[in-house]
Amino acid sequence: MLELSNKSNVLEQKIYKYSLQDVENPELYRDIYDYESVPKVAFNHRRVPMGMPEEIWITDTSLRDGQQSVEPYSVEQIVRLYQLMSKLGGPFGIIRQTEMFVYSEKDRKALEKCQELGLKFPEITTWIRANREDFKLVRDLGIRETGILVSCSDYHIFKKLKMTRKQAMDQYLAAVADAFEAGVMPRCHLEDITRADFYGFVVPFVNALMEMSRDAGIPVRIRACDTMGYGVPYTGVALPRSVPGIIYGLQHYADVPSELLEWHGHNDFYKAVANASTAWLYGASAVNCSLLGVGERTGNVPLEAMVMEYASLRGSLDGMDTSVITEIAEFFKKDIGYKIPPMTPFVGRNFNVTRAGIHADGLLKDEEIYNIFNTEKILGKPASVLISKTSGLAGIAYWINANYGLTADEQVDKRSPLVIAMKEWVDKEYEGGRQTTLTTAELEQKIEELSDGKLCRL
Repeated sequence: MLELSNKSNVLEQKIYKYSLQDVENPELYRDIYDYESVPKVAFNHRRVPMGMPEEIWITDTSLRDGQQSVEPYSVEQIVRLYQLMSKLGGPFGIIRQTEMFVYSEKDRKALEKCQELGLKFPEITTWIRANREDFKLVRDLGIRETGILVSCSDYHIFKKLKMTRKQAMDQYLAAVADAFEAGVMPRCHLEDITRADFYGFVVPFVNALMEMSRDAGIPVRIRACDTMGYGVPYTGVALPRSVPGIIYGLQHYADVPSELLEWHGHNDFYKAVANASTAWLYGASAVNCSLLGVGERTGNVPLEAMVMEYASLRGSLDGMDTSVITEIAEFFKKDIGYKIPPMTPFVGRNFNVTRAGIHADGLLKDEEIYNIFNTEKILGKPASVLISKTSGLAGIAYWINANYGLTADEQVDKRSPLVIAMKEWVDKEYEGGRQTTLTTAELEQKIEELSDGKLCRL
């Protein structure tokens, strides 16, 4: 039987409806995940069409998943992070939602303080235990949507919950019914989807959710959670690890529209950003992130990375203020006390800093040669150099010009007597056994001495 697809707008064979496979023994995919070796990437060469939604956006879990891996934030810190996210996301709400806990008095106070700000974006959602009391709590707080955990791999169903697939599915559907009864929109977190029997459990379960949603007239958001970072973005990769296959399957076989489909990934195998971008490309409107990637184990998808991915894929920032990324990084360092690895893209102290003399020479001639983009304009952080034994004349010249803000007419070059004298001094420092880079104070003191205090803008 043929039907006109509202997704592809062409005639397709009527979609096969998958039934729950209530197996006696868990499917653990031991050929891929044998636990004693690195998980394997298997290909079956089945390709699914790319289909980026008309609208894509970012959601945030910094105040939920992110908080689980650091010292709990204070009420004031939560409120400030919420304000910064709103500023970064811009007037069109590209950072669409953020989720919060509601368990403790402090959690609820922080949530209410954020509500009092009256900001349209990001919308505040919650994450709760799936019981009637918590759904009522969410409703009474004036929250429209909440996340609930619906673990979907046999690792969790059999080993953690000690249930059969049918028992787990019945329990999950009952929890969603409770959410509907309370008038709350549920967001179902399909935990560990990259180790789940996709067509034996995930698709029939989500089909049941979508049917319940239609009957209740309340949307259900589906969050596909790559809990262990096993997802793979490559074309032709087999399930359960295929990100394209998961997103396509949830749309095509489980009837989840793009606007209700969200990807949540972790970075255990360095694929968090690539997997999130792939989810966008293959049909998920939302990718769930945390500021600086702070989260369980290796962390979540860094929110600032997906801001850049959005701009790259759409060709526009659509109102996002990327200079706020630097504000957020400074807040984490100074107010929260979080140590950002210096090489971290966009937010690390040294992400656009070079020590190599040959690179500094390129920066001196034209910073575009060795800087990823205009970091001063986009992030409020100009390209810079650190002076060490490998900096050379060019590095010293670039540092002097940048540190003192010299105009084109005032700038020194590699042939400047001051630069040559500084290079001789730097060489002697390292010949004497020094191992560390030279500090700004040391450099400025020596420059003042060599220039008799006459260098511009000292």
